[in-house]
Amino acid sequence: MALKCGIVGLPNVGKSTLFNCLSNAKAQAANFPFCTIDPNVGTITVPDERLNKLSELVKPQNIVPTTVEIVDIAGLVKGASKGEGLGNKFLGNIRECNAILHVLRCFDDPNVVHVDGNVNPVRDKEIIDTELQLKDLESVDQKIKKFEKLAKTGTDKEAVRTYNALMKVKTVLEAGQSARAANLEDNEMPYVADLHLLTIKPVLYVCNVDEASAKTGNAHVEAVREAVKNESAEILVITAQMESEIASLETYEEKQMFLGEMGLEEPGVNKLIKSAYKLLQLQTYFTAGVKEVRAWTITKGMKAPEAAGVIHTDFEKGFIKAEVIGYNDFITLGSEAACRDVGKLKIEGKEYVVNDGDVMHFRFNV
Repeated sequence: MALKCGIVGLPNVGKSTLFNCLSNAKAQAANFPFCTIDPNVGTITVPDERLNKLSELVKPQNIVPTTVEIVDIAGLVKGASKGEGLGNKFLGNIRECNAILHVLRCFDDPNVVHVDGNVNPVRDKEIIDTELQLKDLESVDQKIKKFEKLAKTGTDKEAVRTYNALMKVKTVLEAGQSARAANLEDNEMPYVADLHLLTIKPVLYVCNVDEASAKTGNAHVEAVREAVKNESAEILVITAQMESEIASLETYEEKQMFLGEMGLEEPGVNKLIKSAYKLLQLQTYFTAGVKEVRAWTITKGMKAPEAAGVIHTDFEKGFIKAEVIGYNDFITLGSEAACRDVGKLKIEGKEYVVNDGDVMHFRFNV
């Protein structure tokens, strides 16, 4: 599944530094605005200890983790919705993403220039929000014009439903809220899907703090928490500069020693990747054999045939049954054969909803 998370924020808040930690692709990071113009794209692996544990038992020839694409989008500024600072181009880059990682500067450092002169993450958040909301409002208004007359006659029920869904979104946008706040029902979402609204995308606020605030946060982070408490959004505290130092270390042992000295259990970027995965409503199932142990990304709630289709469309078309072992059962019993012997391998049909961590083998015929 080609899934993208876009890293957004004002210029000079640490987006490119964070991107460099996440990806092998190296974005230019410098102490001045707009050092990133074209979006940098990196494919990153999703850390998952379950894949390692399965591999230890199966001892495959290859291990293949699942991945997510991260896009480092150039810094937005006031007026982006009207094209300021190459705004239209940047907003177009965001539109292509499935979720947004909104980086906020939550550290004070006179040596690092702030585009607005001083550090205020809540103000920075509102600047970005406003630009995205204005662009969404423009898109919604254009579509409303197409459906308004037809909807008001009442004869075309689909037009009425489209108009009503659009008006719900328009109302919250005009109130200075994001489209997410419209809380559209599942049956209303198709009426706005073609607009690819920027503020309907799930968002994770990434508070970039100094090293001293890595574990506990600071007043800037608390201000952000208060500002987003009514949003269906998550917050993650990270120190981009420290993550950059961890990423530069060559061995796993060196990284673990560094983390131990800082009193941290795992790199912040691992938490970020996992949070992004969760943000996209994704989960993982595994295939495990001597040739390959592999993690596959699916959307939560997918049934077995759809999950099979992630491997190959023929698997979905010709789906017959799925052999399923729960991850914990596989680890506890140690092998597929052992699970089969004690009845922990189940045969499931087309209506089976895949659980996170399921170890699966598909029977199909084409």
